[in-house]
Amino acid sequence: MYFLTKELFFPPVEEANYEGVLAVGGDLSVDRLLLAYNSGIFPWFDAEDPILWWAPPKRMVVNPIDYKVSKSMRNVLNRNSFEVTNNQDFAAVISNCQKIERKGQEGTWISSEIIKSYTQLHQLGKVISFEVWQNKQLVGGLYGVDLGHIFCGESMFSIVPNASKVAFVKLIEYLKDNNYKLLDCQVHNDHLEKLGAFEISRELFMKILKTKY
Repeated sequence: MYFLTKELFFPPVEEANYEGVLAVGGDLSVDRLLLAYNSGIFPWFDAEDPILWWAPPKRMVVNPIDYKVSKSMRNVLNRNSFEVTNNQDFAAVISNCQKIERKGQEGTWISSEIIKSYTQLHQLGKVISFEVWQNKQLVGGLYGVDLGHIFCGESMFSIVPNASKVAFVKLIEYLKDNNYKLLDCQVHNDHLEKLGAFEISRELFMKILKTKY
């Protein structure tokens, strides 16, 4: 495991440990974050701990081209009870992702430093958000890092049933329409698997990441 300094550098992803931790330390500057995501690396750590940089041996992904919306979600969408927007209220989305309570999770990894850094990326057009509204109230959404050919999902939230699922489906529709190769969901969890995500090897993920056209 590497201990990063002020130098803008990451070791090869193959040098991550068996869990997927590649490096410790450094900072959350815009330049370092962009280098990380473009190198197949992402930060994930508790607010009170040092920054951990990950490149897991398996990557949870969605192929937008092949994605099939479930019958139950088609029924939800057909009711037209939600309105979905893009980049209309990023600040509210990341704030809600920070505050929302999640089953089996104490606290949040979305610290004030994370919010500051990803807000800067959003202002540069490198982070985008999807917002879900019901009766003109924000009830769900998600955000992630946009690499142009891969979208790296970071977090989502839902205040009412199905709101985050609607955001997820609308994001995939956007990625499909704009010829993105993958939605990167980073690491496995049961919720993502139920939404249709699956694991691929780090080697395959890196090959797709490096093939932009």
